[in-house]
Amino acid sequence: MARLYVLLFLAQIVLAVCALISCLSAEEGQIRALPRIAWVLIILFFPLIGSIAWFLAGREPSAGTRKAGPAGNGRTGRQRPRPLAPDDDPEFLRSVQDRAQQQDQELFRRWEEDLRRREDDLRRHDGDPPREGDRPEV
Repeated sequence: MARLYVLLFLAQIVLAVCALISCLSAEEGQIRALPRIAWVLIILFFPLIGSIAWFLAGREPSAGTRKAGPAGNGRTGRQRPRPLAPDDDPEFLRSVQDRAQQQDQELFRRWEEDLRRREDDLRRHDGDPPREGDRPEV
């Protein structure tokens, strides 16, 4: 009989610790009914009842345990659409690709100008006349 009491006591402690961790790590919008500090005090002073109350009434259900509504889509009226992560947003990816392409074109243009300038400097240094397609210096 004593072993059963020890087992139930340990289960109560584990449940209270899990409830505290859940309460303290919950986002502000996921906490219902009472402020966070009130839930923490309830869980600490009444470990079994407070822990059960926290899991049943204190927090919003997670996305995996959300019950389906009348339409069966699992969304409630209060739920907002989740923002896309940048690497999931096609518009963001397109803008990154366009920006990289513009930067590459600008870099190639500068390299080409630098190469033409160096070729002209080498021709002048060697005494060769500039090529026909080259621009005269101003």
